[in-house]
Amino acid sequence: MTTCRTLVPLLLACAMAGDVARAANVTVHDARDRDVRIENPARIVAIGGAITEILYALGYEDRLAGVDATSLFPPAALRDKPNVGYWRQLSAEGVLGLNPSLVLAMQGSGPKEAIEVLDAAKVPLVMVPETFSEQGLLDKIALVGRAMDAGRRTECLSKAVADDLAQLRELRGRVTKPVRVMFVMSFLNGRAMAAGRNTAAGEIIRLAGAVNAIDAYEGYKPINDEAIVAARPDVVLSIARGKDSVEAETVFAHPAFAMTPAAGNRAFISMEGLYLLGFGPRTAAAARDLSVKLYPALAPQAEKFTPAALSADCRK
Repeated sequence: MTTCRTLVPLLLACAMAGDVARAANVTVHDARDRDVRIENPARIVAIGGAITEILYALGYEDRLAGVDATSLFPPAALRDKPNVGYWRQLSAEGVLGLNPSLVLAMQGSGPKEAIEVLDAAKVPLVMVPETFSEQGLLDKIALVGRAMDAGRRTECLSKAVADDLAQLRELRGRVTKPVRVMFVMSFLNGRAMAAGRNTAAGEIIRLAGAVNAIDAYEGYKPINDEAIVAARPDVVLSIARGKDSVEAETVFAHPAFAMTPAAGNRAFISMEGLYLLGFGPRTAAAARDLSVKLYPALAPQAEKFTPAALSADCRK
């Protein structure tokens, strides 16, 4: 009889099977305040770019049966894996058609009807909490790692990210005069959609050592002209997303933005969306890059900050 000791391919297969077996029978507490039992994390559908990024960082890309449309990093994710669509507009049939043994989804994934179908299918569905903070980022990594029963790998990645956040705090501490930043997601019928409190944009602005110019509301909402002028942003921040990107010309041609300090020197920054707002392992690096754009004088200190999460080998 052929055994795992006789052929290298079978040896590798047995090693993988043993790894999956060791990760079986894990229970995690998720964002819906439920205990979810995971018996076989061999075929995972990841819904949320940060979740996909964490799984790749932990070395579990071979277990990914599918990803969502926001899984832009690493580029191999969308290139090599089936795409189940945008995380807020999921097709339950598309997810279940990949025969997953585990679905890891960011809190807020939907629509509600699709989540109900996934629940009814009895496939373990773990909703990963989305709290935009340093601790929230570490908690996200911890939960994904726990779902994979990846003790040492999770410790490795968590330490790298925690070290990066500590270096970022040191860099942020050098800021003596924080600038006011307004994040603009989009323009609709001439009105800007701006980020308030408890948003990824608001937190990345804080992590970079700046102040969110909008603090009168939570979430992303259309903002009127009077509020734009009153917010007095020194810089306007947005994300690059192809033909739907907000451009500096659009912003500063707007009568209200033309009256802000940002218009004086056309202070506008655009960065890739998942990198800036994803709150995955690269978040400290993104905040460092934003900080340097906001405060060019910090560049010499920022060069000494090499994010460990970008180079740490946490895959074994």
